[in-house]
Amino acid sequence: MTDSTRLAADTAMGAVTLDVADLDAMTAYYRDGVGLSVLSAEPARDGAPATTSLGRGIHPLVVLRHAPALRHAGPREAGLFHTAILFETAGALAAAVAAVAQRYPGTFTGSSDHLVSEAFYFDDPEGNGVELYLDRERSAWSWTHGQVEMSTLFLDPNDFLQRHLDEQAIASHGSAPATVGHVHLSVGDVDTARRFYVDELGFDQTTSLGGQALFVSAGGYHHHMAMNVWRSRGAGRRQAALGLGRIDIVLPDAEALGAVGERLRHYGHAVRDDGAALGVDDPWGNALRLSAGR
Repeated sequence: MTDSTRLAADTAMGAVTLDVADLDAMTAYYRDGVGLSVLSAEPARDGAPATTSLGRGIHPLVVLRHAPALRHAGPREAGLFHTAILFETAGALAAAVAAVAQRYPGTFTGSSDHLVSEAFYFDDPEGNGVELYLDRERSAWSWTHGQVEMSTLFLDPNDFLQRHLDEQAIASHGSAPATVGHVHLSVGDVDTARRFYVDELGFDQTTSLGGQALFVSAGGYHHHMAMNVWRSRGAGRRQAALGLGRIDIVLPDAEALGAVGERLRHYGHAVRDDGAALGVDDPWGNALRLSAGR
């Protein structure tokens, strides 16, 4: 029996839309560095901004929306912490890490073994965080009382590349499967994030770091979304700025989509319905788009 208070187990993350000042430079970073393919490039027309969609296969992962009139957000404002792109093999991850490090050497910010995953961190040319990562097998994840064990352990990037970067991985860069594994936000406080994302939207809490960070998912994943206050504690609702434009969340079917829409309306949220998807803003003005099917 489906629990009407929770998101469907096979909910997944869709594309992340970024509002950008320099569309060409940002397209080059995600194309030539991260290795995403340009799926579409729409010029500005009829009042709509120029937009470039990048992804793997037929699925967009990052959508860049040209908004040169917007300002850069302040460092303590709510918004995007990072977009996390998930690779299926260590070789594919190594190829992406190597390509970004070689083409954009100043953008690497660190790497960590999180027990459930191995992750490498970068900032794109406009300061948006990017995580490139690989999951460990689910059988290796440790759960205690419904909470998944995660940590931040040293991960040597040079050792990782030496072990996993080979000719086959390099040749497959740009074509190996990848998805948006999770999205991490900067928010004003964790309790408000828990109320919206867990109690109302319907994710399950998978772990928390006291009043510092919250990790949530559907279907037993370690996290589809996270929220932290590490540099944004007390932040209020976002004003229009460069950076995060929208987060897409994909539900399995129309029934699941209808259930979450009904639940959000029950809690008093203004839900936008364009006939194809539902839109809602979180307490900090981060826009979510909920759709059915991939």
